[in-house]
Amino acid sequence: MPIHLLKSDPDRGSLFCFLKFTGVVDMPEWLPGWCVDHLGDRPAGVLFTLRQMSSVVGLRLAGGRAVVVKMRDDGGRVAACVDAQTRLADRGFPCARPLTPAVRVGPLAVHAEEYRPGGDPLPGDTPDVAVRYATVFARLMAELADLTVAPPLPNPRWVRWDHPDPGLWPAFDEVDGRDQSAVPAYVVDTAARARRRLLAADLPCVLGHADFEAQNLRWRDGEVSTVHDWDSLAWMPEAALAGAASGAFASASPPTLAPVESSVAFLAAYQDLRGRRFTDEEHEIAWAASLWPAAHNARWEAVHGDPPVSGAAVRAQAAERLRRANA
Repeated sequence: MPIHLLKSDPDRGSLFCFLKFTGVVDMPEWLPGWCVDHLGDRPAGVLFTLRQMSSVVGLRLAGGRAVVVKMRDDGGRVAACVDAQTRLADRGFPCARPLTPAVRVGPLAVHAEEYRPGGDPLPGDTPDVAVRYATVFARLMAELADLTVAPPLPNPRWVRWDHPDPGLWPAFDEVDGRDQSAVPAYVVDTAARARRRLLAADLPCVLGHADFEAQNLRWRDGEVSTVHDWDSLAWMPEAALAGAASGAFASASPPTLAPVESSVAFLAAYQDLRGRRFTDEEHEIAWAASLWPAAHNARWEAVHGDPPVSGAAVRAQAAERLRRANA
């Protein structure tokens, strides 16, 4: 169904990579009827569109309400993620409130949530910025600790070191079908050593946000106003979640790896705010987990011929992070 494009959405900043259109936009033929069935109104215009890990459409409904519809072939993860997001929104956590549960449409899990524009990214990767992000992450993890939802498995690909696939990396056609000789040996070695340490852990799993990047948060008047990307919840040890966030918090586009001293500050602040210190094993797992997403991103860069932003950071920091991981 062709539908008029109303505008792009600069308030989303780097969170969304907008597709530029003129005139009309094609949308799935089932979507207008889905909106009537589940939202009680038909779409009148498109606010924005995004296609990355999922397809996302911002819609203006005929009655004037703005909503966001997300569509993803997820293998069963989305229902648990939407459930958790709904409960956090009900508690007043700064996130978009889901307006529907996850509904199956063929192979897709589809849900709608409220539209929350506004706010700005918080740039920087210094230790003081790291502490601000750690404060939000500690609050988020404390809220999730009180929830009981089905584990959202399998974990997102960039933290799926526990995959059952053959070889080092989780199966991913977009990368696997390309020339793997382009991936630097130091990236492969870093990922292999970090993964061995992570798989050797004997720690309980908890629910947490596994894509805690600057591009997924918005701030207003010095406070976080919205945390996005709840499709990226994961089920793994708390230390691994905190470690991954300590390395990724400063990432916008393209993603990178925060400086070691900033990850130190993030992890220290997180433990202070959560009111307990990590054990020696948890410290090691946190540092190993800080490296895996960056190695995943470095591999993507290499096989696609992109500038080695994550690759350069992994080259510079791997030795120290692996030392701290006892890997």
